[in-house]
Amino acid sequence: MPMPGYVFRDGQPIPDSDVKEQSQGVRPGSSTDMTRVSTSTSSAMNTPSSSTADEDHATDSHALANADHDEKGAAQMNENDTVKNLGWNEHPKEVPGLVGGLDNEELWTLVRRFNKQMYHAKATTAPLLGGLDLEIADEDEFSPDKLRANVERLYMTVIIGLMGFGKHIARLRSWREPRRTGAFAAVYALAWICNLLVPTFLFTLVVLIVYPPSRSILFPPAPLALVSSSTGGVQSPSAGVLGSHDSATGAPEKHKGEAVEQEASNFVSGIGSIALSSATGKHEQSDPDSDPLNKSVPDPTRLAMAGADAKSSAQGGTPTEHHDKTKQPMEDAMWGKMRPVMHTIGDISDGWERFANALSPTPPFPQEKPRLILASVLVAGLAVSFFTTSAMVMKGTTAGVGVGFFSDPLIWRGLDWLNKNYPNWQKLLEIRNSFLKGVPTNAQLTITLLRIGEVNKAPLPPPPSSDQPLSDKPANLNPDEVPLDASNDEIHSAIHADPAEKEAAEIAAETAAGADEKPKHRHGQHILGFFKGTAKGGVETKLGVDKVRAKIGSNHAKNHLGVLPKPSELGPSGPVDFKGRYKGHKGWINISTAAAIPCVSWSKAASDGTGGAVEDTIDRHDKHVAFKVPVLDVKELKKVGGLGWKAKIVVGWATGKTVADGLEITDKEGNVWKLTAIQDRDELFNRLIAIGGQKWESW
Repeated sequence: MPMPGYVFRDGQPIPDSDVKEQSQGVRPGSSTDMTRVSTSTSSAMNTPSSSTADEDHATDSHALANADHDEKGAAQMNENDTVKNLGWNEHPKEVPGLVGGLDNEELWTLVRRFNKQMYHAKATTAPLLGGLDLEIADEDEFSPDKLRANVERLYMTVIIGLMGFGKHIARLRSWREPRRTGAFAAVYALAWICNLLVPTFLFTLVVLIVYPPSRSILFPPAPLALVSSSTGGVQSPSAGVLGSHDSATGAPEKHKGEAVEQEASNFVSGIGSIALSSATGKHEQSDPDSDPLNKSVPDPTRLAMAGADAKSSAQGGTPTEHHDKTKQPMEDAMWGKMRPVMHTIGDISDGWERFANALSPTPPFPQEKPRLILASVLVAGLAVSFFTTSAMVMKGTTAGVGVGFFSDPLIWRGLDWLNKNYPNWQKLLEIRNSFLKGVPTNAQLTITLLRIGEVNKAPLPPPPSSDQPLSDKPANLNPDEVPLDASNDEIHSAIHADPAEKEAAEIAAETAAGADEKPKHRHGQHILGFFKGTAKGGVETKLGVDKVRAKIGSNHAKNHLGVLPKPSELGPSGPVDFKGRYKGHKGWINISTAAAIPCVSWSKAASDGTGGAVEDTIDRHDKHVAFKVPVLDVKELKKVGGLGWKAKIVVGWATGKTVADGLEITDKEGNVWKLTAIQDRDELFNRLIAIGGQKWESW
């Protein structure tokens, strides 16, 4: 296993003469037209102060990635022309600080959530009103899995944020922190007496925005799960132990942010379970007291949860038919409205992330400008509030209602004039293109960080993963630093699992398990085990048949080869070579940056000549390259599943194995290269989307 700092020989120069002619002076991550490569070399530059990309870069994101940053990490200091391994497939503790000013755990949290959010990206030549690419396309396609990802993101951003706000309010109202609550009450009373409530409120917001240390002074942070939303005091986390600070349950986590992500997944699964319970008419209160058959069969409302868990392990109810004339129209109407709903959820999450990144910017984005713009808007309102009386507000509100009610013809004529003369006026009024212009969402922040690594030929290592069980050890917390009115003993007992309660819970679980082992209660388990074994055998038989069909030329069967990799086939890959199949053949996907313009290719052996596949139809020493595409010619990247969604659920439930997914690469000529059974598909996608100078849209 190579240690961090190992330098790869990442391929040979491109043999095609037409590629050489268009590759003069192009640096990975710099701007390029999709049909022509610029001949000017990108140079180091300072962080741009405006949110408009300069002439040498397609977007602000590219400009920031190519900038000369004051604080640098390991991914910003590679001076060689060869790709540097900064700790791919290594233990997290052995990975150096990657980006200056950003902890590795926070970086990996961003990348991990980026992997779940990004499915499909297309290059665009349209102008970017906000200066940043990777905006969600208006025609973004709908899928239930994408809707799930958006709802999970809504939970991790908006819902968790509102929970924190609600608990701060509970702490203030409880008077358990008397000096802080007393100070707030005194200021409020004084502002009320002087008729300055609105100016005081706006001034406080300005201070919180402009001077970040004031946030911890006015609102001292405390672990979310440790604060009771009803009393404002200390409570025991619902997970039984305080294993994380930013999750609602306090559940333990192996890496930062994983507890919140698991909560979000369970949040969506819970909504699905409730919906399924409602659809099936579950009403336990009306069940008879004694029904042995009801206890023997599995609960059908658990299928939604089981299906979600099975799909998660694979990484990746048909309603009863009735002669009902309303069924199909209602289903069509509901599915037709799902895309706008998904867009709305995504827009809410995007707006929340932009405000968060404006208030607490992450390097390499500007640290002061977004806060000053937000503060200037409030300062204008603060100045107006000193001269505005309540009577003026009422007069203005009622006048606006009257104009809106009686001026419909004038309003429509005005809108028609705007649409004809300024077609994008509605887009220009959006906060992302006005006072939050140039402020990124988390996805835009992540792709900028990925581009920094590609510019310096030091790709960012993927987020670490581990199969080790979670520990019950609480997270590091000093009781003296918890700003709650509670003794150290109370805080200590709250954040640690009670040994007596833990032992009682274990005894209860063992008792329940022993009761379930009685023969009269095992019929459902036997039936479920029978079907599971049958399904597993069917999966293995189907994949075996696909191998035979693939040898006789079935393209559909070739795409299924290797989707359930054997343990012997799993191993380290990246950052240059990735294990994957093309037309069913084992091989390696190579990203070469040795030439002036990077390329992606597939061959039967790795770039160093090792790792060739041994198959009846493949010569181990044949280094034939099936295709080679300049990265700058890639116009579309699409993640595709190794199996269909229903097959994934069955395979995940029956075998518990991880399905190796694929990736479709489309070039500017319309050629589609489908790669399957990729071991590190997300990492390959991230390198390809970050290495070029394209402007991307999320689909």
